[in-house]
Amino acid sequence: MPVTNYESLIRFSATCGAEIPRWVKKRLESLTGDQQDLLDYGEELVSGLCQQLIDGGAPGIHFYTLNQSPAIKKICDNLGFARS
Repeated sequence: MPVTNYESLIRFSATCGAEIPRWVKKRLESLTGDQQDLLDYGEELVSGLCQQLIDGGAPGIHFYTLNQSPAIKKICDNLGFARS
């Protein structure tokens, strides 16, 4: 899931019972005043997490785009996924 909005992420996580790591939450809190910085960090964060999964042997990645396809496109580009 792309990180594109701090408040939405907090609400979604609380609803489904997922815990956001403290280091991620603190970093995102510091970026709430600058939407582009938050988007850039979110793309970097999710790209890194996906790369760790791939490096660890995950057979693939499934994205919930939540109508945020530009963020997912950037993450896919960061991971070197070919477009078809």
